[in-house]
Amino acid sequence: AGGTSGTKKDSNKGTLEDQIIQANPALEAFGNAKTLRNDNSSRFGKFIRIHFGTSGKLSSADIETYLLEKSRVTFQLKAERNYHIFYQILTNAKPELLDMLLITNNPYDYSYISQGEVTVPSINDSEELLATDNAFDVLGFTPDEKMGVYKLTGAIMHYGNMKFKQKQREEQAEPDGTEAADKSAYLMGLNSADLLKGLCHPRVKVGNEYVTK
Repeated sequence: AGGTSGTKKDSNKGTLEDQIIQANPALEAFGNAKTLRNDNSSRFGKFIRIHFGTSGKLSSADIETYLLEKSRVTFQLKAERNYHIFYQILTNAKPELLDMLLITNNPYDYSYISQGEVTVPSINDSEELLATDNAFDVLGFTPDEKMGVYKLTGAIMHYGNMKFKQKQREEQAEPDGTEAADKSAYLMGLNSADLLKGLCHPRVKVGNEYVTK
C-alpha cells in the first residue's frame, strides 16, 4: 500500500515549472478574499525567488509569504468575504470533504465565514476547489498532508462556533456546550477537554513562573 501511495504521489507531482505556476492557486485559496474593491484581493505579501543553474536552466525556487491579514479569519465587513478556501470546501465539488470535516454545505452555519458575503458572482468556488486540490498534488503534497490542511481549515470553522458563558458569582468563563469544541479538537488531533481548559484557564508568565488564570 505504501508503494502504491508513493507511486501515485510521484505521478501527480509536476515539473519544477509546473510547481511554480501551481503554487499560485494554492496561495490564493488561503490568502485571497473578496474586499470592497476587488473580488480576488491578495491579503498577504509574497516574494518569489527563482534560481538558475550555470547552464541557465531553472534549478529551484522558493516563495516567502508575509503580512497575512489574520484578522479576516474571524471578522469581515458586510460587503467582504473570508478567505476563498472556506467557501471552496463548502461546495459539493469534493463531497467527501464535508463528511471528513464534519461540516454542512451552508456557510451560515459558521459564524467566522458568514459575517459578510458568502458568494462572489465572478468566482466559481466549485471549480476553484478542484484547482486548489490539483495544485496540492502538483506541488507534491502527500494525501495525508493535503488532508491535514483541509482538517485545519475545517477546525477553524468549528472553532468560531464555540460559545462561552460567565460562571455564576465568578469572573471566569466556562464552555456553553462542547459540540463545536469537540469537532474542532478532533480535526486538530487534540483532546477537547484540554483545548477548552487552555481557552478558559490560559497560562500566563509572571516573572519567571507561569500562572494558570
